[in-house]
Amino acid sequence: MPKRKVAALEKVEADLASLQYRIRRDPKSYAQEFYDQWLAYDAQRQIFMASPTTASNDDVKKFHDLVDLVAHVADLYPELTAAYPDHLKELLIRHHAVLDRELREKVVGSLVLIRRKDVIDSTSLLTTLFPVLISTPSKSLRSLLYAKIISDLRESNSKTTNHRLNRTIQTVLHNLVTSDRTSTKGMWATRITRELWRRQIWTDAKPCDVMKEACLSDNEKVVVGGVRFFLGGDKEREQMEDDSSDDEVDIKKVKHQIEINKKSKKRQKAVERALEKVKKQERKKKAPHPLNFSALHLINDPQGFAEKLFQKHLQNTKNRFALESKLAILQLVTRLVGLHKLTVLSLYSWFARYLTPKQASVTSFLASLAQGTHDLVPPDAIEPLIVKIANEFVSEASASEVAAAGINAIREVAIRQPLCMNETLLQDLVQYQKSKDKGVVMAAKGLQSLYREVYPELLQRKYRGKEATMGLRSGETKQRKFGEQEAGGIEGIELLEKYKDEQKAKKLAEKEEGGDKADDSDDDGFNSDEWEVGSDTSMSSGGWINVSDDEDDEPATKRAKTDSEAPDLVGAEKLDVSEATSLSKLATTSILTPADLLKLQELRMEANVDKALGGASKRKKELIQRHIDEGVTADDIELPATLGKKTTKEERRALAADGKPGREEHKSTQAIRKSKKEAEGKSTTNKEKARKKNFLMTLGKARQKNKRSLTETRRALKAHVAKAKSGGRRANGVSAN
Repeated sequence: MPKRKVAALEKVEADLASLQYRIRRDPKSYAQEFYDQWLAYDAQRQIFMASPTTASNDDVKKFHDLVDLVAHVADLYPELTAAYPDHLKELLIRHHAVLDRELREKVVGSLVLIRRKDVIDSTSLLTTLFPVLISTPSKSLRSLLYAKIISDLRESNSKTTNHRLNRTIQTVLHNLVTSDRTSTKGMWATRITRELWRRQIWTDAKPCDVMKEACLSDNEKVVVGGVRFFLGGDKEREQMEDDSSDDEVDIKKVKHQIEINKKSKKRQKAVERALEKVKKQERKKKAPHPLNFSALHLINDPQGFAEKLFQKHLQNTKNRFALESKLAILQLVTRLVGLHKLTVLSLYSWFARYLTPKQASVTSFLASLAQGTHDLVPPDAIEPLIVKIANEFVSEASASEVAAAGINAIREVAIRQPLCMNETLLQDLVQYQKSKDKGVVMAAKGLQSLYREVYPELLQRKYRGKEATMGLRSGETKQRKFGEQEAGGIEGIELLEKYKDEQKAKKLAEKEEGGDKADDSDDDGFNSDEWEVGSDTSMSSGGWINVSDDEDDEPATKRAKTDSEAPDLVGAEKLDVSEATSLSKLATTSILTPADLLKLQELRMEANVDKALGGASKRKKELIQRHIDEGVTADDIELPATLGKKTTKEERRALAADGKPGREEHKSTQAIRKSKKEAEGKSTTNKEKARKKNFLMTLGKARQKNKRSLTETRRALKAHVAKAKSGGRRANGVSAN
């Protein structure tokens, strides 16, 4: 292009920018000038609408500037520019594929700008951008439109949740997925939904319904996008929340830099921004915590969804998805089954042909089998799979890694359904703790430890251990039947009951040592000490008083007589009595006060600390609840073989160097700390600065010290001690004692 034309175009652009500035300052005075520019804009628009491909570069540039001018001042002349949004929408929808790239981006930017000026609403903007996003072949335009859509939805939900807009967009995305299940257009629905879920803009069940339909699509990319949302969307949301909370402002560091550096308006604005950010963080901390339910918990009809997903993508032999995609779908199905305790019996028979060491990614299949098992699955459905894993993986001819993975997979399944194991197979697997491979030994001992806790009767007597044997003899250890659920109650209530019994016994002992105080009781028959013992902590806490008739209040002789009168109870009645006495009387006959609840929390913490230190050996109830929320991965199945494997010298070096500073420059530890402080913007101490001073600068002070008399030296030392006691220079006016 000739230089004259370039100069002319630059002059036109400058004139339009100047006119825009003047119009913003005084719209009424420049109404005629804007009207002239509006006519020029309308003439250029008609040319582009008729034939956008034949326009010259000069016309494109001129129209670009006119669109920009009208967008910036459209809110000042609403009557004249009423048709402007419709012009841009029509131009973008009809000619987005052939428009110049810069002009196309300017049209999109102008639509977003007039949306921010409230000339149009979000619904109008988004319903214009969505069809273009789906149909355009331009990758750069798709990225731009995606970013603008996400930005507008964030802005619309920044102050308060815009339920009306959210429902409209979610309906559009739902229809986009369900209208054509074979098309790849549903990918944009999954991307937008996943991003808004990650940013916690959408947190209800409606986006889960959109992704649920995506999982049932016929297009593999759409299905994988929906499956990954349910498997990893919650972790992404938690990770983003953690990253935003870590980005805190060190206000002391900012103020210190302002004090030591030259003052300027730029630094003052930086301080103001930092203060505003700190205030925003404080408001965020004080705000009530949102109820962030997991996407897997918000699925409507998980039973039907799991069955449809399994039948359509896994059981269907005509399905041609890649193995990686099928594994992701299988992981979602089993997560749903394990989390919601669903019943999909055909799933377990489907597993049978994939449980062989030659199968690719077999540890992923084993992990999926484990997380798809729960205590309501019939043992008959899982026992053949356990036997097959043992036959295929666990033998003396198998490699150590294969045997360790097989035993560990059996253990993971048995955690969730201990009844799937038979006695003969368990004895055979436990014998592998005599193996020479460390991984196999660890896996076998893990299986033995599990059955010591959940079903010790299946183990031989020599493998049960001391606690399991004593539990079986005393009757404390009982095997639950299939479908039997543990009775609910208050966690740790037995600890509080034991504590109250000890306090009662202690007070009674103190009363006996102090002598008989019955003569000091009032005429009405109430004894103050007995009332204190009966009330426990309820009176001292100022809360509710236990007014129930407890059996402990009856005389001991009466209870002994009652027990002796019924010596011949049948076995069933004895069982009912033992079950009734096993329930906590404190929970059924008393009202817990706030002081009782605080003490209960304290006793729970003490019990957890003792358990962590090995001071208490109790039944590990968390074994059955393990991995319910997180799921099982292939790494969990391979863990014993990995731990038992001997590491190489390079791996040990890498493990030792992990987390330590780099030693490429061969710096000392002090030099590394110094460079780290400099990178963080921290200054050096006065003592470090004094070391770098010129000798002649310190010579006068040294000579002056040598010329001090004993009285001056004594006075200086006393002043130094007084200043040190008061806190030094930053004593805030506190004088020494």
